[in-house]
Amino acid sequence: MVINAFLVEDKPDIRNTLVEAMEEIAPLRFVGHADSETGARLWLHDHEDWDLAIVDLFLAEGSGFGVLKDCQRRKPGQKVVVLTSHSQENLLMRCRELGADEVFDKSQDVEKLVRFCQRHADSLDGVLPPTQ
Repeated sequence: MVINAFLVEDKPDIRNTLVEAMEEIAPLRFVGHADSETGARLWLHDHEDWDLAIVDLFLAEGSGFGVLKDCQRRKPGQKVVVLTSHSQENLLMRCRELGADEVFDKSQDVEKLVRFCQRHADSLDGVLPPTQ
């Protein structure tokens, strides 16, 4: 199964590289993206056909924390992960408090993100129990 992913990333070079790489190596396709908190919240409000949201915390306009807060009302089976360059413990704790299913470091955890995507795809396909 291929999962539908939504990306919140304000830097075009990172966004383009991530989309290209992840669609190549993970079982996902990007169905949308936003470069701001407002854009992400509007997109998520208008679309229900996503399985995974990948959210950067620090955006040119707004923050990923507002996106995480909005995603608290997501459907079962929809996962939200944070992909960030900032790994301070207080930020990671806040992400979890706001409902992030996982937090990944942009520079070190891309393989872990790919494995998360595979497990999520398998759980949606009924191969594995739902990811926690």
